[in-house]
Amino acid sequence: MTAPTLVVSIHDVSPLTRAPVTSILAALAAIGVTRTSLLVVPDHHHRAPINADPSFTPWLRDCIAAGHEPVLHGYFHQRTRHPDESTRTRLVTRIYTAGEGEFFDITAADASPLLLRGREELAQCAGIQPTGFIAPAWLLNAEAETAVRDLGFQYTTRLKAITHLPSGRIHHSQSLCWSVRAPWRRLVSLAWNQFLFASLRPNPLLRVSIHPPDITHPKIWRQIQTLITHAVESREPISYCDFITRWQSG
Repeated sequence: MTAPTLVVSIHDVSPLTRAPVTSILAALAAIGVTRTSLLVVPDHHHRAPINADPSFTPWLRDCIAAGHEPVLHGYFHQRTRHPDESTRTRLVTRIYTAGEGEFFDITAADASPLLLRGREELAQCAGIQPTGFIAPAWLLNAEAETAVRDLGFQYTTRLKAITHLPSGRIHHSQSLCWSVRAPWRRLVSLAWNQFLFASLRPNPLLRVSIHPPDITHPKIWRQIQTLITHAVESREPISYCDFITRWQSG
């Protein structure tokens, strides 16, 4: 790969978030990004099965027809707490992410049925088979990653890397990502992502990860739009699936 590229991914896509995601996609299209990866949650927090909402399927298929890629993003996007959790586990699953590390410490035996069920439901909804799986909060343990690979998914991503699962090849690329749960998190996110954007300028791939609540915070959303606008001046917006195809053939 020689031409610089940009992957914008929109996380937590579900019937619960369709309205803000629609607004995000429209805003991205206005600044030249018409191809993204949409990380779809099959049953968001046990409250929104994608195939039970009659309006979600045609909406998602329209997004795909417009050039966006559907990616399986966990199943419930929610992790069950355990009484004997270590301090590290509590920090990662409750502070780093608010109880959403569904695949953080799951066993392969528990992961496989969720992956199979999620892939089938997303394929039914989207009309095409998803090739990628990305764990909620990028928290995917080794045992669960083996299950993802064994089920034939082509790639997964973590915060700092993309993995081509059949070959095990890893492309290191840290994603810009904003945390908006508290004022101090928003301040830190603004400073960190401005620095990260400048630091990653030489990288062949720039990743920007957007969550639906980002659009409700004006300073955060303004920075996201500004950075993406600068990025598309020299980078081609593509999906993760596009990146994997080019990377493996290049």
